[in-house]
Parts: sequence; C-alpha cells; structure tokens
Amino acid sequence: MNEKNQTWVSEIVLLGFQNLHNFKVPLFSLFLLIYILTVWENVLIIVLVAFSRNLHSPMYFFLQQLSLSDLLESSNIVPTLLRSVINREAILSFVGCVTQYSLFCAPEGFECLLLAVMAYDRYVAICIPLRYTSIMSHRVCVKITLMLWAVGFGLAVITVNLIGTLQFCDQNTINHFFCDLLPLLELSCSDTFLVQLELMIVTIPVIICPFILISVSYMCIAHAILKIVSHTGRQKAFSTCSSHLAVVSMFYGTLIAIYVVPPRNQSQTTSKVLSLLLTIVIPLFNPIIYSLRNKDMNGALIGDMNPCFAQCSHR
Repeated sequence: MNEKNQTWVSEIVLLGFQNLHNFKVPLFSLFLLIYILTVWENVLIIVLVAFSRNLHSPMYFFLQQLSLSDLLESSNIVPTLLRSVINREAILSFVGCVTQYSLFCAPEGFECLLLAVMAYDRYVAICIPLRYTSIMSHRVCVKITLMLWAVGFGLAVITVNLIGTLQFCDQNTINHFFCDLLPLLELSCSDTFLVQLELMIVTIPVIICPFILISVSYMCIAHAILKIVSHTGRQKAFSTCSSHLAVVSMFYGTLIAIYVVPPRNQSQTTSKVLSLLLTIVIPLFNPIIYSLRNKDMNGALIGDMNPCFAQCSHR
C-alpha cells in the first residue's frame, strides 16, 4: 500500500448472522457438520482421481481440480463463519480481511473458467469423439489448468492492489460473514470508482464469456444428441452432461444474483443467504452431484474400499 494512502482502520468486525444468535449452538453444529462433510467429500474425490486408473481421463482430472477449488474456498470461509456464530462477531485484521477476499476471489475465478472448459470437454467427447484423445490430451489439460489458476490468482492480485489504494477511515463493521468485495467497498471513505470499474470489466471474461461458451457448447451437444437414433445412446450421452449442467446452473445462478444483478435490489439478508449458498452449500453438493449417478466414481470407490475391508478382516 502507498504511504500516502495508508489505511486508518486496523481491524474489521464481521457481524455474521447476529439476528440468529439465539440459535448459535444449532447453527454452529450445522455449519461445522457441513464443513466436515465438504472436506471429506472433496478430499475423497481428489484421492480417488489421483490413484484410481479408471479415473485417469480429462473429465475426472477437471473434476479433481473443481474439488480442490471447493476445498480451498470452504477452508477459507468456514472458520470465520464459525467464529462469528459462536462469538456474535468475528474480528480480523485489515490485512487478514483483504487476504481472505483474495483467497476467495482466486478459486471463484478459477471455477468460473473451469466450468467452461469442462463444458468444452463434453462437447469434444460427444460431437467430435474421434479427435477427443488428441485435443484433450493430459498435457493439454495440465497446461489449461495451470493457466486457469494463474488467471484466478492474477485477477485477485489486481483487485487487492486496487483495494490497497483506498482509504478506510472510521467505519470497520461489515454486516456479512466474510470479507467480500462489495461490503468492503462500502466502508471506504475514498472514491471506489476504479475498483468498481475493474469489477465490471472482470465480469465479462470471467462470468459472461464462460457462460456464453457453456451455452453454445450445450446447444451443439443437444443438437448432436438429437441425431442419435438409439434411445440408450441418447440417455448415455445426456447422463454424462446432466451433472455438469446441474453444477453450472447452481453456481452461475448464484454468482450472477450476487455480483451481476444490482446489489441495491437485494436486502442484506438475501445477500448473505446467497453468499452462504455460494461458499458453503455448493462446495458440499458438487461432489454429491458428480458422484451420485456416476458408475466410474462409485466403482472406483468400491474397488478401493474392498481391498481395505479384505485386509482388515484378514487381520
């Protein structure tokens, strides 16, 4: 931060869900349970894809990266949420608050772009299957993933640098459960035009363009599926896309409602509920959606567990 733009506020107070303080024990227990399940599910997918030979394909490699993104996001947000529930508020240093936002921004940006790449992967697999292995080789997938992570963290660094040029004078209370950008900007006593402009510009390549790519990919996929004569073939082709469509609908619907729709149309309670859905609920349900009807994932899980059970019973 520049010396001429020093931050006067040294700590940020997050109010969380103060109006539900009478239910702090049930809420704390619920959020803690959700976090434990989220960690367990996503770590399980990361380990399964890494060690199961049947899951060494681009689709599962990208799913592994999605689980890593969800795991990072939940581990960044939930501890602060639990503190705000049990103590009525959570106090972070200003640097800690900005760091939390950057560690939220990077996985979110990465996930936006990753979902578009996953849609393109399904398009290649269904529409041009003969060229699938050459187009979506492992080397290409690794390069794409590294590039997406670099873009996600690069955007976070740019935003944090812009926040560092702002002044924060007397107000240090945020009516939220984590340090999100829009509530943070409301505390600033200086002009936030550049940061808001950057946010509007970033939504085009990070949210709008991937959403358009996903829509075009699935229009081509739907057209290809309708040409399949066999009912079984249609059902199999659609089943490979249904999980991704469900995740895309939840993620982009919530993201657009929070950051693209004008915030003035939302109450603070609505904004917090939508943010809760984005940061806590979706990372919990993503592994369930992808694994529930996936025979390869279930087969890998059962196949890896059977040797363990056999070894335990032998002992």
